[in-house]
Amino acid sequence: MKIELVVFDMAGTTVRDDDAVNQCLRDALQAGGVEVTRGEVNEVMGIPKPTAIAALLTRKRPGENVAPADEVDRLHTDFLRRMIAFYRTEAGVTEMPGASAVFAQLKAAGVKVALDTGFSRAIADVVLERLDWSRPGVLDATVASDEVPRGRPHPDLIFEAMKRAGVTERGHVAKVGDTPADLQEGTAAGCALVIGVTNGTHSLTQLQVHPHTHLVGSLAELLPLILPGL
Repeated sequence: MKIELVVFDMAGTTVRDDDAVNQCLRDALQAGGVEVTRGEVNEVMGIPKPTAIAALLTRKRPGENVAPADEVDRLHTDFLRRMIAFYRTEAGVTEMPGASAVFAQLKAAGVKVALDTGFSRAIADVVLERLDWSRPGVLDATVASDEVPRGRPHPDLIFEAMKRAGVTERGHVAKVGDTPADLQEGTAAGCALVIGVTNGTHSLTQLQVHPHTHLVGSLAELLPLILPGL
């Protein structure tokens, strides 16, 4: 088996933001009069944010099966504003340790590198610009959740990343992420490797109950799995 493409998640996997996604989502909901805990938000981490907001609203309101679309839109707009401001200005926004080096080593070995995300394109582009990953040669493709029909845990993001990177065989793709939704996405897509990283939003204990081929403590442990004999 030769891996031709590795699809990485962004926040918590390749981007360090000290749990800002969770905090910004809680803050937006609180401003809208809805109190949620960190654990409740973590349960919907990794999926498209409008879907996550709708799920949190219905959980907080027994008997309400569908969250009002205008409320979801309003809360999501507030979340976008908070998240974009954070990624543009917060001094602590960095890549996860070794991310760029891993990208470079994979590409030097002929493996394509893509990012997919539960963020919309508006947020993703701010992150890519901040980390200087939008320049030519760093990545082969990026895909945001508002660019596909269905976000995680469905496989659409990976299929779109394959299309953009020019890779046709799902059995030659590896998926790397830090949430259950990432692992479910990779499994649904039929990826040869579905790798959970346990130094992001979810711990080893939280990830090990979800489908995967490997769990690693950091990006530094990836290369021997993807490039055997390295």
